[in-house]
Amino acid sequence: MKNRVLKGKVYYKLLWKLFNQTIAVLGAAVVLVFGLFMALRGKFANFLVQIIGFIWNTDWNSARDIYQQVIRNNIDLLIGATMVAFFFILLRLSMPWFTRYFDQIVSGIDKLAEEADEPIVMSHELNFMETKLNEVKDKLKKRAERAQAEEQRKNDLVVYLAHDIRTPLTSVIGYLSLLDEVHDMPAEQREKYVHITLDKAYRLEKLINEFFEITHYNLQQIKLEKEKIDLYYMLAQMVDEFYPILSERGNTAVLHADENLTAYGDPVKLARVFNNILKNAAAYSYPNTEISISAIKSDDAVVVTIQNKVDTIPKEKLSAIFEKFYRLDEARASDTGGSGLGLSIAKEIVALHGGIITAQSANNIVTFIVSLPAYENINSALSAS
Repeated sequence: MKNRVLKGKVYYKLLWKLFNQTIAVLGAAVVLVFGLFMALRGKFANFLVQIIGFIWNTDWNSARDIYQQVIRNNIDLLIGATMVAFFFILLRLSMPWFTRYFDQIVSGIDKLAEEADEPIVMSHELNFMETKLNEVKDKLKKRAERAQAEEQRKNDLVVYLAHDIRTPLTSVIGYLSLLDEVHDMPAEQREKYVHITLDKAYRLEKLINEFFEITHYNLQQIKLEKEKIDLYYMLAQMVDEFYPILSERGNTAVLHADENLTAYGDPVKLARVFNNILKNAAAYSYPNTEISISAIKSDDAVVVTIQNKVDTIPKEKLSAIFEKFYRLDEARASDTGGSGLGLSIAKEIVALHGGIITAQSANNIVTFIVSLPAYENINSALSAS
């Protein structure tokens, strides 16, 4: 009922205008027919009798009898037919009054399709349509700008990765060539070169994997297979897995959570969420600092907080770190920087779970907060349904 009232208000001006135009056409038809009726009763009747006498070559009295039988006796039928004829004639002549609204709408849609810069302007009666089309136009423009910026970031990143691939590849070829040519190389030096070559090969593998990730990201359709998750065990296992990576720079990860903490979701996909966040923390944390991981159940959600010490991220950059292919400036000069997809994928997975992921940065501390539905509440909701 409320929607009908709102729609009535939106279309009120146009409907009122069309109503007035229709009444004007009907009024004109009635006036013309009334004038014809009066003419048939006055001097115009004598004129018609004369015409009938001339056509049928009869005297005045005979012509008047024909007039009486054909016209006067059928005056109601003639007036009705004449009124219908006049109405359609006037309606056809007044069609431009009506069709101009459609012309304006078509013109507005053309501007929308052409992505014209100028705003769409319509007559006063079509203000509602003008507003709607301009809103759609603005949304499409912003969406196109975001897509263009994303595509540019993607292209820049591909160029960056392509350039960066050459460095480890050149090193691998160089060291392998050296090992192949110098057969009497000391064992210690050979071991050193083999180790360096292996490190460069791992780096090369990482870059190639990122290329695959960029290529397939938009083709992926993430499907969830939800179940009850032992969230404490998942996070504890992840801390153990990251120990070798963190220890290289003297970093550590500490978990603060209830051992009985559970959540509801896809364990593989959620593991990727926390893996991506921890990978980001491991890459940018200050050396010899602690990464804090805490998880608690709050009301109907499980909240996981991951903090690490790193340069404070400006607000304008903090709001963009979940965008696809976005990388901080310092990541471009680092061997640890990834493709810029990790946090974007994490956000998408969390959103599919009905959760929220946010980031905060202040006083050289970056905090990621992941809020997920608690298993108990989801379970009770399923049972109730």
